[in-house]
Amino acid sequence: MSLQGKTILVTGGAGFIGSHVVERLAAEQPARVIVVDDCFLGTPDNLDTARLLLGDRLSCHWQDAADMDAMRAIFEAEPVDVVYNMAVIPLPTSLERPKWTAEKNVVLTTTICELQREGRFQTLIHFSSSEVYGTAQYVPIDEGHPYVPSTPYAASKLAADYVALSYWHTFGLDIAVIRPFNNYGPRQNSGSYAGIIPIVVTRVLAGTPIEIFGDGLQTRDFIFVRDTAEAAMRVYLEPRTRGRVVNIATGRECTVNDLVTRLLHALGADNHPVVHVEPRLGDVRRHLAGTTLAAELLDFTPTTPLEEGLTQTVQWYLTNLSRHDPASVPAGQ
Repeated sequence: MSLQGKTILVTGGAGFIGSHVVERLAAEQPARVIVVDDCFLGTPDNLDTARLLLGDRLSCHWQDAADMDAMRAIFEAEPVDVVYNMAVIPLPTSLERPKWTAEKNVVLTTTICELQREGRFQTLIHFSSSEVYGTAQYVPIDEGHPYVPSTPYAASKLAADYVALSYWHTFGLDIAVIRPFNNYGPRQNSGSYAGIIPIVVTRVLAGTPIEIFGDGLQTRDFIFVRDTAEAAMRVYLEPRTRGRVVNIATGRECTVNDLVTRLLHALGADNHPVVHVEPRLGDVRRHLAGTTLAAELLDFTPTTPLEEGLTQTVQWYLTNLSRHDPASVPAGQ
């Protein structure tokens, strides 16, 4: 199997992870890459490098991937071979607008699956989230771990996974599910619903204290975004992934406290003030991924050590965020 000469559509392709996946797909010499993104989180600027790599082989539709009629029009205008389904309403939104988040995430995936059932494209690579596991019942968290989603976001992502797998089972469609753990790297959203790394950097730049939810001993399995993009390409290439879920992670855990310490050191701000605030609703206590299946099926092992990835990430934010208005810097993580 090969992506060379294929037309690939990426929902959420202007987002943090999505834009890196688009760049990685460009190296496979596709005929075209089509991005569909309503810019709820993504931004056209995230695709600047992809535009250089793909030129007129990249086209963008700034619209809602859950809109069946609008999506069907795209597929009718141009044949598509492969879809990477990455559009999502994120976890923090689900704490403010739980009903809308749950409904939207399920509809996003169902729309794409229904278009595949209509024969609009051949293969679907659906992006899940490690949040579906909830706090680890045992470690490492392998693909057989119980599902204990602790937020409306996590529940909606699990429901969307089941929708995708049901279309594989019922209709025999060509579908695989990739389940990344906590991604970090350049271009992670630094505005509303920002992750911990851009928040730390922006707060240091603004001279305001860093706020850590709870005691900071909660752990995450952080993976560099370009490693995830590599895994996403390999999932398509491996037929044994069809009808299955594959964790994508490092198999190493890091506490939030330790991550903040490493970031402050990379920023040359070891003495920057850090305060602890009330725990966040539904926060996962421990994540440490099992990565055996990814190694066996994809021959995949992440190649970016945390220190190296953090250095690259910090440098990107220092270059791109230092001009921002400190009054717009978000709190928490």
